[in-house]
Amino acid sequence: MWFSFSSFLVTAVLLTTTYGQLKSTGLSLKFNGVDYYVSPYSPGNVSFDASLLNKIPSIFGLKPVTVVQQPITAAQLPALVSSWMQEDDVFQAAFLQAVFLAGAATNQSNSPEGTTFTVLALESTVPSGPYFLDTNSGFLHTVYRLYDDFAGSFTESLLQTPEGTFQTLSAQTSTTATLTIGVPSRLYFTPSNEKPLAGVRIAVKDIFDLAGVKTSNGNRAWYNLYPPANVTGTAVQRLLDAGAIVVGHQKPSQFANGEQATADWVDYHSPFNPRGDGYQDPSSSSSGAGAAIGSYPWLDIAIGSDTGGSIRGPSQVQGLFGLRPSHGLVSLDHVMPLATSLDTAGFLVRDPKLMDTANTVIYGSNYTSITSGALQYPKTILTYGFPTNASANTASDILLNFTRSLAKFVSGNVSAVNLTTLWSENPPAGAQNTSLSVFLNTTYPTIIAKEQTVLVRDPFYRDYAAPLIRWAYGDSQPPSVLIEAVNNKTIFMNWFNTQILPLSSDPSQCSSNLLLYPGSTATQNPRNKYLTTPTVPFGFSAGRISVFAEVPDMVFPIEQAASFSNITQHQEYFPISVDILAAKGCDGLLVKLAKDLVEAGIIRKPLTGQTIYGGDVLMKREAEERGLEQLRYMW
Repeated sequence: MWFSFSSFLVTAVLLTTTYGQLKSTGLSLKFNGVDYYVSPYSPGNVSFDASLLNKIPSIFGLKPVTVVQQPITAAQLPALVSSWMQEDDVFQAAFLQAVFLAGAATNQSNSPEGTTFTVLALESTVPSGPYFLDTNSGFLHTVYRLYDDFAGSFTESLLQTPEGTFQTLSAQTSTTATLTIGVPSRLYFTPSNEKPLAGVRIAVKDIFDLAGVKTSNGNRAWYNLYPPANVTGTAVQRLLDAGAIVVGHQKPSQFANGEQATADWVDYHSPFNPRGDGYQDPSSSSSGAGAAIGSYPWLDIAIGSDTGGSIRGPSQVQGLFGLRPSHGLVSLDHVMPLATSLDTAGFLVRDPKLMDTANTVIYGSNYTSITSGALQYPKTILTYGFPTNASANTASDILLNFTRSLAKFVSGNVSAVNLTTLWSENPPAGAQNTSLSVFLNTTYPTIIAKEQTVLVRDPFYRDYAAPLIRWAYGDSQPPSVLIEAVNNKTIFMNWFNTQILPLSSDPSQCSSNLLLYPGSTATQNPRNKYLTTPTVPFGFSAGRISVFAEVPDMVFPIEQAASFSNITQHQEYFPISVDILAAKGCDGLLVKLAKDLVEAGIIRKPLTGQTIYGGDVLMKREAEERGLEQLRYMW
């Protein structure tokens, strides 16, 4: 066993006097090979003889101990500890060096491993479990185990304060480059009728406000613009009141709109779907919820939202239980809306029993948990869009086998239904002889666009107006300008594609001409440079040609040049590139051109690293110190 200090974090707040105020934000350490976080908050204190703890390792006066409130004798401790080891992922035998046992007298006993530990009398109501004891004050501090968010599903790790608010859990595992999440020992909690979710670890989609911390809505500008929330909304508060432990905010796609991994995720990187090859899209917008519940056994449940599929999609592709509930079961106050007439809040879980308990908590009287009684299931099972041929593929066979099994279970029958046909045969009043597909074609996008524009976008625009001036310009123009702009674009395209880059009459040539313009010219655009107020992008430039003319435009990296960097205070090499355009439809011509230029040695294939010819950025200083400067740029 070993015990080492990893990091101790404090926040110093300067006062107007010559003194300062120190506030602990916790302590992270490694104990017996496991990363832990010691909460700055204490549930209580104990009295003890310090001389009895001399042999126990200590860091900053903190010693690992165990509290046992169960009415057992010291001889019964091994059996209790054995069950704890099965139940809890935070507790470990190394905490048994000193055991505070309710009703016991101080003596020596044996741990399950046969080593001796000290039993001390306990006169405190602190819950059972592992703690770190502050030997200077006698206060016990709760223990959190630290886990690596390797799926990239969280935006922030959170710690619940005694007041019911939240703060960032300031800890990091010793060997990770990703976010670290802390979970408390399950031994601290005992579910009851009043707190059926006691100790259940829950993650919250980062569109639900949590008092004390910021909400991102999947957007960095939003996160940085607005202060921490001062209220936790009804949905999450009900879970907290039932004993649930929130461990973090989880990534949504931006403003809870549907996004594809890599293609659309800009402010935050899309989480990783753990299923299959580990590189599948996690679906959205409750992406973090699906990835985490599919990845982490230490997380019990995630709360997400579903407007157009945001719970169901992640549940489907991660193989989880997920429910979009009936609309309106719980107030969504202090939750970012996508469309209030469509939004719902629900859970993604691995265990449907846990979902039932959580539903009972969050939806209250609007939800009925059926746990007993003579339930009669419906006998008719309708299918829509199901395969008709079981031999088409494995999935078809599985789907059809399931319907047969379900029908047998309920003693019913299966029949396919065609909603489009039924609609046409008996249309509702007001449908005006319109087909179902046409009637509902724009319903969803219209609702989410119009409602979120008023409830989210417009207030956000007012508060964050400068960077969004382009959208403001568009809103200020009448609809007729769009028609005019499209017409102007078409006129330019026709002129350019006949006069400048027409197709060749020779099919093997494709394009009559090529057009080149400078791409990058070894100039710099550092990120730490203060810029002027954003403007509307008026004007025409070379980069707009392909946009308007619809022709292919390919970048060719041709060389690099040295320029002094104010960041590194060294000469650095920056790329030079040329853009080459060909006639519309001649994309393959440009690709073939690039391959041939490389083969001829006219240009080279760029490498990874500090320059287009390679070089390890992290080795730059070492290489220079060793007199190996030119190795960074060697051909």
